[in-house]
Amino acid sequence: MPRSNLTSLTPAAFILAGIPGMEKSHVWISIPFCSMYLAILLGNGVVLFVIRTERGLHQPMYLFLAMLAVADLALSTTTVPKMLALFWFNAGEISFGACLTQMFFLHFSFSAESVILLAMALDRFVAICYPLRYAAVLTPSAVAKTGLVALLRSFCIIFPCVFLLKRLPFCGHKVIPHTYCEHMGIARLACADISVNVLYGLAVPIAAIVVDVILIAVSYVLILLALFRLPSRTARHKAFNTCGSHVCVIFLFYVPAFFTVLTHRFGQEIPHHVHILLANLYVLFPPLLNPVVYGVRTQQIKEKVVKVFISGTGSLYSLTV
Repeated sequence: MPRSNLTSLTPAAFILAGIPGMEKSHVWISIPFCSMYLAILLGNGVVLFVIRTERGLHQPMYLFLAMLAVADLALSTTTVPKMLALFWFNAGEISFGACLTQMFFLHFSFSAESVILLAMALDRFVAICYPLRYAAVLTPSAVAKTGLVALLRSFCIIFPCVFLLKRLPFCGHKVIPHTYCEHMGIARLACADISVNVLYGLAVPIAAIVVDVILIAVSYVLILLALFRLPSRTARHKAFNTCGSHVCVIFLFYVPAFFTVLTHRFGQEIPHHVHILLANLYVLFPPLLNPVVYGVRTQQIKEKVVKVFISGTGSLYSLTV
């Protein structure tokens, strides 16, 4: 087919259909989704504010946590506002360019968060296995370079998806049975061979994530071996507590992700609306729970949050008196 004809078959806009079969419940579903999104903004905003204002938290572990909070905000903000507009105002139309932009930042945020979790695992590995070299290895420059690597790797992995989608003709098909745009959801509307999209969408991003998971697993195996060699029970307990928060966050991030991917690829008997609900919860649950996990399990953050809250309350009281 000539290139000009392919271009003419590109729709000006797509229609997001929401959760198929549950259209009458969209308003009710939006209530917990909106509540979770507001909690995400508050929780991650508090984490960023505390780390920014407390000089005692300007350490690699907490700087990585700040990066994680930014990635969580990006992951949820890329999808949830448009989702709520769809639920509340039936504003399902999204331009072709906006759809590709949403798709890019959705997958970009996911990939960046995976790199950050790997960096946090390596941070704990160096802190526990090579404590005397920690300050020399994890310098502010190394932390900044890690953030840059997260951005560059994610960009290099996800940006080709934009071109893979722009080359496809859509023949008037423009209804996406989802609440947001994602790579394969858009590709399936095409009236052409999408085998390249399927291959790239599965092989490259998943391979990168699997490498991250393997490296994280190796890091924690080595950490556990080092912990069991510690002579002091108190030191072991403190190290376990330090790593516990990160392990919880890893499970919150990867387990729902792999479950969603596996059910999407192999769970043909699972109703489509269940797939969509799981995909929606995935962009909400990790960003919602990550600040809670770190706030509850990390003593330093808990103390600083209480300190900021008390000082803020004291300032407000002095202004009103």
